[in-house]
Amino acid sequence: MTSPEDESVPWRLIGPVSELSKKQCRLIYSSEGRDADVCLFQVNGEFFAMDARCAHSGGPLCDGDIEEADGVLQVFCPWHDYDFNLKTGKSSTGLQQQVFEVKLEDGNVYVKHASELSLQPFGQVKEN
Repeated sequence: MTSPEDESVPWRLIGPVSELSKKQCRLIYSSEGRDADVCLFQVNGEFFAMDARCAHSGGPLCDGDIEEADGVLQVFCPWHDYDFNLKTGKSSTGLQQQVFEVKLEDGNVYVKHASELSLQPFGQVKEN
C-alpha cells in the first residue's frame, strides 16, 4: 500500500468527477500493462482505487458486486466470491488487495500510482 508520506509516487489525473460518478466501477489502464491496471470504484460519491485483478486468481474485480455490511464497503470477486474491503483491501480470507490513495481536486479525480493511468488502453506494441 502506498504510504501518504511517499512523495515519489505521483498523483495521476483520471478524469472529471462529473463523468466518473456515472458508473460504480471503471477499469483504469496502466502503462505497465494488465497486471498493474486499477479499478476505480465510486459509491455514494466516494471514490476508492485498488488493483483490478483479484489477489486470489486474477479475477476482474471491476465486474464484482459491491455490498455494504456493518458499514464496510466490499467488492466480491466474480470468479470465486472473495471479498475485499474497498478502503483497506483486506479480505476475510486473509488475502490483501493493494489499494491506492484517491483525491478529488478542482472537480477531477486523481489516483496516486507509480505508472501512468488512462481510461483508454495504452497502444499495443506490435512486433515484426
